Amino acid sequence: MRTRIWHAHARASLVGCTALVLGLTGTLAHAHSPARPHARDLGRETLPAGDGWGSEGAGTTGGAAATAAQVHTVTTWAGFKAALQAGGDAPKIIKIRGVIDPVAEGCASFQAPGYDFDAYLEKYSPENWGLDTDLSGEPADSPEGLRAASAAAQDAAIKVNVPADTTIVGVGKGAGIRGGSLQIKGVDNVILRNLTIEAPLDCFPQWDPTDTDTGAWNSEYDAVVVYGSTHVWVDHNTLTDGRYPDGTLPTYFGRTYQQHDGLLDIVRGADHVTVSWNSVEDHDKTMLIGNSDSAGATDTGKLKVTLHHNRFEGVVERAPRVRFGQVDSYNNHFVVTEEQAYGYTFGVGASSQLYASDNAFSLPAGVSAAKTLKKWSEAPLTAENNYVNGRKTDLIAVHNAEIPAETLRSGAGWTPTLRTKVDPPRAVPGIVDGRAGAGKVR
Repeated sequence: MRTRIWHAHARASLVGCTALVLGLTGTLAHAHSPARPHARDLGRETLPAGDGWGSEGAGTTGGAAATAAQVHTVTTWAGFKAALQAGGDAPKIIKIRGVIDPVAEGCASFQAPGYDFDAYLEKYSPENWGLDTDLSGEPADSPEGLRAASAAAQDAAIKVNVPADTTIVGVGKGAGIRGGSLQIKGVDNVILRNLTIEAPLDCFPQWDPTDTDTGAWNSEYDAVVVYGSTHVWVDHNTLTDGRYPDGTLPTYFGRTYQQHDGLLDIVRGADHVTVSWNSVEDHDKTMLIGNSDSAGATDTGKLKVTLHHNRFEGVVERAPRVRFGQVDSYNNHFVVTEEQAYGYTFGVGASSQLYASDNAFSLPAGVSAAKTLKKWSEAPLTAENNYVNGRKTDLIAVHNAEIPAETLRSGAGWTPTLRTKVDPPRAVPGIVDGRAGAGKVR
């Protein structure tokens, strides 16, 4: 208990010092001695005061209070897992050098003895199995049982739990994680910065004959999930499908063999999160904030998230889809490319209070601004001073005019106060495109 109290005092002191430095200099980078311009240490940097919901209360300092013994530089997945566990509850900084990959030996390394994908397809094809019965009752030695055992092996290998008071940061411009799943679960005070994170590829998706009228393949593993955690800062990362975009995935039983889930999901009562200056690329189900309409007991009054100065390109939907939370989205650049599938950008869900302003959208010919909003449940939102292809556009009015069956109400019922500089939305593409993503921390 004493250690935890000390951590809280240390965090409060760090936030106070950061605020003082910001007041004197106007930039966090100058918090370091001007006599040593090359001594900047991203691992010691903290979320500036007033920078989104993550700065609320004690703020987000991650592992900035770590002793020298709890600063680890890792170059392998095994080393990364060991560093996460080292030192118990002590604050820690983990620096990733190069690319670490828990699936470097390929999907075959997780296969249970006897698993055969062709046998799986043969047994559960709609012609042989039908579409009325799921696979939940299949025995352990069946193709489904062997698939489940293989999936369990991958699950154990690629998921890691990030402890409280931790900063994970990439060293230089080439640092990243391929195929791992970062679980920020039930903890407080985590920072994730300067990494290229390639979404996990589910090696063993499950066929569900009863999912829709024609069945569907369902996959596991988010790249990053913030589950019931508080004070999290996700900054200057590149999150992407990387080598395995959905367009390259095969088709079985007439349905895409879906091997991706979310890129960054914030769920189950998570709170006080700032997501800033990230490049989010080439993904379908991108970001959930609140994962269930029935989670009101857990999520009401929480899921406070700020998204600012992020670049979204080639994403199909959920940027984000919101339930319950007071979500502030400003100064983001949303780019829809001509060749991509596109569903929507902002999903308005159960009891959500989305405040989206001062964003820029770049849409190709044939994609209407009306599609930027999607109504899932009755919930008002604020959408003001947003620009589409360089022109100020009332997103709600355009949506309601073109999609009257999903009429949206204006007025989220709150006004964000935890914002740093709000840039003119016309300038956002020029500002964000050159600075968002891994390797671009200034």
